Amino acid sequence: MTFLADRSIGLLAKKAAITWLEERGLGQGRVQYRLRDWLFSRQRYWGEPFPILHRADGAIVPLPEDSLPLLPPELDEYKPTEKGDPPLARAEDWVHTTDPHSKLPAMRETNTMPQWAGSCWYYLRFADPKNDHALIDPEKEKYWLPVDLYIGGAEHAVLHLLYARFWHKVLFDIGVVSTKEPFQKLFNQGMILAVSYRDRAGKYYRPDEVIERDGQWLADQTSVTQQIEKMSKSRFNVVNPDEVIDAYGADPMRLYEMFMGPLDVAKPWQMSGVVGVSRFLNRAWRIVVDDEDALNAQVGDTDPTPEILRLHHKTVRCVTEDIEALRFNTAIARLMEMSNALISLEHKPRVVVETFVLLLAPFAPHVAEELWRLLGHEASLAYAQWPSFDPVLAEDELREYAVQVNGKLRHRVLADAGLSATSLLETIKADARVTELLQGKHIAKEVAVPGRLVNFVVVE
Repeated sequence: MTFLADRSIGLLAKKAAITWLEERGLGQGRVQYRLRDWLFSRQRYWGEPFPILHRADGAIVPLPEDSLPLLPPELDEYKPTEKGDPPLARAEDWVHTTDPHSKLPAMRETNTMPQWAGSCWYYLRFADPKNDHALIDPEKEKYWLPVDLYIGGAEHAVLHLLYARFWHKVLFDIGVVSTKEPFQKLFNQGMILAVSYRDRAGKYYRPDEVIERDGQWLADQTSVTQQIEKMSKSRFNVVNPDEVIDAYGADPMRLYEMFMGPLDVAKPWQMSGVVGVSRFLNRAWRIVVDDEDALNAQVGDTDPTPEILRLHHKTVRCVTEDIEALRFNTAIARLMEMSNALISLEHKPRVVVETFVLLLAPFAPHVAEELWRLLGHEASLAYAQWPSFDPVLAEDELREYAVQVNGKLRHRVLADAGLSATSLLETIKADARVTELLQGKHIAKEVAVPGRLVNFVVVE
């Protein structure tokens, strides 16, 4: 497409081609979602019955609204009939009825709706679950919707979310909802993986069947390969959460799941990690509780030192921001840093200890609730106000600055967080690596953005 070469700079070739065709009246750009026609019926028992009547005179009519919702009958057998009709056909007393309008004999539809009938708009009912007259009350819909954050596997993007969005747009067109889009933000969580053992023939072995000898993994004297993959019963690598909870408790398991790594990344399960976070919770417990299971005498109404005060406010800021950004692993790392500082103190300021417990609560609610009670609070921690921070005291002492040359990232420099533009330039230019990058080049322009970056516009 050489005729587009001068116009496609900065554009995708597809977009440039569409623009060229539209300008000449030869075509028009169009978004195609590839929504496939799908059969909206099932020959199964589970699923919503269709509120449709087949009258004796051949007419097919809907049930009147005052007869809704139509509930399925109770059955002893959920298989199709001997004639191959759907399971609902077994309930003859339910199937054979009378049309309320014409009073003619009629038969109910025995097919049921697919799972999409309920799963494409369930989020509306979360906001108004007991409404028997409408999908959702208009005032509640305006207050609660759209959904702020949807968390689900990546496979939902081309299945559930696509069809849910289609349903929502239909509901918008008929005036049931006031927003065009159902979800504001989508987050795909990563998968938890586990170790498995397989021989060359593809046979999997249980972990208790495998031994390590001279750097090799063996099962019944057969060499096997250790690998990390998706959990599956057929691979004998499923981790039973009940067993982990029985051995370590619910809080360590919950804490480890959030500490394993970034939420959107696949990561392997390791029992040593559960042991590690369990030790952290034991240390957190000892900050507040003494050997007699009473309040630690080191916790008192003392004023925190300037260093602890800064750590206190900085931790509140970082944990709050990390939770909002779903960076749970880094939030927990901040709490570990704070606990280490508190453990080393001979006199532990109550205000800092209580803040630590409040920040710990979303990750280890059972332990935090016990510690909150031992600190003298009668009401549940769930009713306590989330800690606030002083922006000045919470400011990072050091910050990483990006160094760009002609707009391209070339280096990073760690320096004081509060540097002015002039001081930032001086600090960056004094860095040895930056000196090398600028050697022999004429600096045409210098741009310093405090707290973020420095860009050098140079000429060779």
